Amino acid sequence: MTPRLIHFTANGIRLRAAVAGEGPLVLMVHGFPESWYSWRHQLGPIAQAGFTACAIDVRGYGGSDKPPAVADYSLEEITADIAGAIEALSPDGTGVLIGHDWGAPIVWNTALAHPERVRAVAGLSVPWTGVPSVCFLDAVQAAYTAKGRFFYQVYFQDEGVAEAELEADPRSSLRRFYYAISGDAPDGSWPAKPHGARLLDGLIDPEPFPAWLSRADEDFFVAEFQASGFRGPLNRYRNHRRDFAWQQTLKDRVIAQPSLFIGGDRDLVLKMLPGVDMVARMRPHLPGLRGAHLLPGIGHWTQQESPDAVNPLLVAWLKGL
Repeated sequence: MTPRLIHFTANGIRLRAAVAGEGPLVLMVHGFPESWYSWRHQLGPIAQAGFTACAIDVRGYGGSDKPPAVADYSLEEITADIAGAIEALSPDGTGVLIGHDWGAPIVWNTALAHPERVRAVAGLSVPWTGVPSVCFLDAVQAAYTAKGRFFYQVYFQDEGVAEAELEADPRSSLRRFYYAISGDAPDGSWPAKPHGARLLDGLIDPEPFPAWLSRADEDFFVAEFQASGFRGPLNRYRNHRRDFAWQQTLKDRVIAQPSLFIGGDRDLVLKMLPGVDMVARMRPHLPGLRGAHLLPGIGHWTQQESPDAVNPLLVAWLKGL
């Protein structure tokens, strides 16, 4: 099933989406550095299950608007985009959200901040562990930077630095980044580095690339970032303190909607904070949780690496709502 590309306005900006099927709205939100295309394997099966399957380009990416300021990429703004997208695309003004990587915090927080729009919510790779009591940037600076260790989100804070590195050769940048945190990469492919290193230092450009990303898939992603650059996507990481302050206004709320989590047992995100079992920490904060699945041998790119495992889990959950 070939999706159709549409543009629409939400929260005062223009967004692009790929849409397939008819029925209740299921809106999919990608992460970094990706695209609506990251959901290419899910659009057809979800549409065939009786839903309107919709995958957007998050602001700053692909065919969506790319406002200039760092603050334009706060969680408060992007969750308003998602709530606005549901309002624009769903006849009854509600929808189901599925997010991966940064898309997962985006959909978790949209369900929290705009519950009237969100019937159910699923996160891939990044679990929901409640409104934070400590700013994430402070936590990783204590765990990594203060000990002289590199952490990529700290590296991303200085405007223009990571942009220059990634935009010098988008194809090599994407291949190396995608591979390093995939389930196919051997242990150590995301190397320990000193603070002050660059993102791509020590990352491998494999040949051939694992089969889950074909040359045609790679060409699509490369063309998107050659056209858009990386500034908008990187600005998402530059809002940790702004996001933390906004989330404190939501700390008395809970995500009560039906929920789902799918991750890979080789995903480094789940090992980001040493000694913390992030999946176990998720359960008390999701009273409507209907499943938490860790897929063996799968890394960070959950729905791209393993659509044959992910799609049945998503469809069964959707049909059970």
